[in-house]
Amino acid sequence: MTRVRNRAVAARRVAPGGDTALDNALFVFSGAAALWLASILFEASLDWSRAWFAVVFWAALAYLVLPRLHRILTRIYLPDYFIGRARTSDGLLGDPVNVALLGSPAQVHTAMRRAGWTLADPVDLASSRRIITATLTCRSYDEAPVSPLFLFGRQQDFAYQQEVDGNPGKRHHIRFWRCPPGWVLPGGAAVDWVAAGTYDRSVGLSLFTLQVTHKIEEDIDRERDFVLASLRAADPAVGVRILRDFSSGYHSRNGGGDTISTDGHLPVVDLTGVTADAGAVPPPAVTAVRPPAPTLFGVGLAALRGLAALTLAALMADSDPGSLPLADRAGEQLPVVVAVIAVFGLAELALGWFVLRGGNRARVATMLLSALAIIAQAVDVLTGGPAVTFQTNLVGLSLDILLIIALTSRRSLSYARKADGQGSPSTLAEAAG
Repeated sequence: MTRVRNRAVAARRVAPGGDTALDNALFVFSGAAALWLASILFEASLDWSRAWFAVVFWAALAYLVLPRLHRILTRIYLPDYFIGRARTSDGLLGDPVNVALLGSPAQVHTAMRRAGWTLADPVDLASSRRIITATLTCRSYDEAPVSPLFLFGRQQDFAYQQEVDGNPGKRHHIRFWRCPPGWVLPGGAAVDWVAAGTYDRSVGLSLFTLQVTHKIEEDIDRERDFVLASLRAADPAVGVRILRDFSSGYHSRNGGGDTISTDGHLPVVDLTGVTADAGAVPPPAVTAVRPPAPTLFGVGLAALRGLAALTLAALMADSDPGSLPLADRAGEQLPVVVAVIAVFGLAELALGWFVLRGGNRARVATMLLSALAIIAQAVDVLTGGPAVTFQTNLVGLSLDILLIIALTSRRSLSYARKADGQGSPSTLAEAAG
């Protein structure tokens, strides 16, 4: 019995990401660098002639600094096994798991569609742009995507929703995760799926990250019961049993800072008696390994840095040595300096290409170059050099920090390791942005 219990506990644990010490060091370094950048931007925003710069400071704080700090801290204090809560891409505790299900994928999709639910679009550039436009213009978007939440080391397999009054800012929605083979709930109940259902009541700012996000209704039990009622009304073959006191009833907050409350009961929805419709399961997504958005962003920054170096080298080669600093020695040093800058630019472009192809070593080398540039800038400031401003190197410093943040994201790391054959989607699934 003890051996069986130990296997069950082990199955509930999430597979480790397998990050190297260098990956972790660069991850933490990027957080410290982002904090330094935020302080520089805050100081710049205090200048009344640049009051608009406060928006830049907010964007850097909300989408760079706070998410990275949350990721660092939650790695330390949050357990990496199932505790009945999903996690956000920033590592924060997200929505509670409040529904479990038995049944095949076809039965789940069939039951949800018969109950009047709409499958949400995946999060990509097109769907993100469409939901922003729909929210601002109050236009209907029945298939609007839902933000990723993570369980078992991966984001939800799919989500369903019901829009309210044609307004994408208000909707019922529920995320589904397929349980790992052999996995059981705490207490020993075996289920095929777990899900988290909540009601979006409006759009606002996250309390914890200041990002624009949906705000959910506090009483998540009401949404849980709404899901159950819709399923049972649509098909009498749907059965439900309740695991009472599955978790302690509590008042807490989700990853967006919204207050949540629940009685702690977990319904197990039995869909094994549902007759699945033909073609109920959506076609699988393209399985080809493609560069994720953070990798593309990092490659773009590396390419910009390389092109800037080549442009500088070309300008210096065409310049009069007497017009450059250290003019008395420029004639001797200029060819060497131009060659070094040109080689650096070509190396940046080459590294960017290999990063785009999924080269993990190229990804690390590109980040190390940016880290050295950031450290050199920090040392220069600390030893009495000029402060980082628009007139000095604020733009260059920002690009270096953004590059490391992009390439240390879980998605970039996962892509590089998959492309190098160092891992599989099950163990390298995205757990962060």
